[in-house]
Amino acid sequence: MKKRRWIITLAVVAALLSVAAALLYRNGFFDIISSVETLQVYMEDYAPYSHLIFFGIQLLSVILAPIPNNMIALAGAALFGVWPAFFLTFGAVLLGSMVVFSLARLIGQPFVQRFVSQKVSTRYLDLLHNKRGTFLFLVFLFPFFPDDLICILAGLTDIKPLHFFLITLLARPWGLLVACLLGGSSLSLPVPAMVALCVCGVVLFVVCMKYADRLERKLLSWIRRKT
Repeated sequence: MKKRRWIITLAVVAALLSVAAALLYRNGFFDIISSVETLQVYMEDYAPYSHLIFFGIQLLSVILAPIPNNMIALAGAALFGVWPAFFLTFGAVLLGSMVVFSLARLIGQPFVQRFVSQKVSTRYLDLLHNKRGTFLFLVFLFPFFPDDLICILAGLTDIKPLHFFLITLLARPWGLLVACLLGGSSLSLPVPAMVALCVCGVVLFVVCMKYADRLERKLLSWIRRKT
């Protein structure tokens, strides 16, 4: 009975999000998402409901991967300030991540195939099955992976929902916070520094993926000795 109610709830949420996406498409939203300035103007037009519109767009960004949530976070920080934009963004991304994960878990391949290409599935699904938490944490931590699509793929694995929630809670906020800091002019990085950070991120990702099992065993061994 509980599972049935949960399925109905998710179905209603999915239907509402589909309607919202259709409305955004009809009023030309997808034509202006390539510019922070036009996004800011778009949300200002909905005052005094701009915060609600911002939250809704960020929620949809997790499901409609072409919507770049980092760019929307930049626009939101410029409009609302760093911390309001960050908490709204993180709340929406956390909720959206759990929604798509749960839909993929309940519906399975038909839902996944609707949103994730075969190329992306082939590239990441084996890693998700084999590495699970380690891979998810690293993907969410670094900004150059399709993390919203990987949330959907994670629903096909045997990772527990609570485990997935905790990984999302701990790993996803940092990139969003950087975007909000940049949008609120609280953080400014020159291009060489940004390139260096990306290179370091790639190197760290490769090292972690290669030695993840060994590091995990050492960490667990250390924890056992301390407890």
